[in-house]
Amino acid sequence: MIPLKTARKFINREKGKKNQIISCGMRKPVVSLNNLLLVIENPIYNEEAMRPISKVAPQWWDYTTLDNEILMEAARLTPEDLLQLQRPGFKIVFYDTLERFYAAEALEYVNVWKQSTADNPKGLCGPIGPTEQLPLVAQIVNDLEVDVRDGYFWGMDEWVLNGKEVSIDYPLSFAKADMELCFNRIDKKFRMPDSHIRFPKADTLAEYTASYDDVECLIMQGGQGEVKHWAFNDPVMREGAYADNPPSPEEYRKKSARKVDLHPMTIIQNARTSGGGVVSNVPSQALTVGPAETWKSEKISIWHPGMHDNPFGMRLTALMISKKIPDSSVPMSLLADHPNVQFSYYAPSIGSCEAEMH
Repeated sequence: MIPLKTARKFINREKGKKNQIISCGMRKPVVSLNNLLLVIENPIYNEEAMRPISKVAPQWWDYTTLDNEILMEAARLTPEDLLQLQRPGFKIVFYDTLERFYAAEALEYVNVWKQSTADNPKGLCGPIGPTEQLPLVAQIVNDLEVDVRDGYFWGMDEWVLNGKEVSIDYPLSFAKADMELCFNRIDKKFRMPDSHIRFPKADTLAEYTASYDDVECLIMQGGQGEVKHWAFNDPVMREGAYADNPPSPEEYRKKSARKVDLHPMTIIQNARTSGGGVVSNVPSQALTVGPAETWKSEKISIWHPGMHDNPFGMRLTALMISKKIPDSSVPMSLLADHPNVQFSYYAPSIGSCEAEMH
């Protein structure tokens, strides 16, 4: 093994010669690219056990920088093994049909709002992705004539263009989706006022964060992206203080609602799920609820329909939460330290991680 400082000395010597392989007596060659160490075939480790370079985006942290034993253990899990990962504070629920899955997700909204009163306000923070539950929320409220006027709702994230949140008429706007798929469909006799519906905005993020102290968030609901985030709590870039290691779980958990740069995997995923694959139409920044607000929520409820992440990812985060292996390169794993987390799966989507050619 070669010390990291020595490797970087060779890299600096070859500065400007992009993609030139430097042999420098190592078993595996290193490439110079934007002053980062890229690994060919296998990662290089220094005396302090340097973590692998991402296979997806070398300038970023993500789950491919984890120890391979964790990744392989996750890949081996069967659906039955997943259920065995439950422990106090971490519950796993399977639904056999999408109808039951989305109905249960929608009922979380209604049940939270029913508990809210003018003197003791309560709310739910909800995602865009999945969205199929949103029209069901409106239908349940209307058909059962449920008075939710005292309820509260937080949108958990929004796209950013030119430093500001996108307008509500932007095609990919999350606020637009929440209003059109849910709130505008609820009969005004039953619906909460607009002042109870709170979306993050670039100029009022401090107020957004403070609102979690004014109103009790009973449930923070979310999906899981391919980069293993909830909301847009993505891994950070591999630079500066985080060149060799990602932020510690304790440091990452201090982050509150903020503007973030999005991991390339997140941009590609959203192009796939919401934009017909047109990556150029997806913003590279967003506003997001943070761990600080998340930890003020009584319960974290994550829904896995199988459309946003894959069989491997849905296993990996459950394993890390169950075994209490928090690592900010896998942001969802930080929920290992929250006292009340539930993962809900559409069971047929769990599939397997065995090789299958298509």
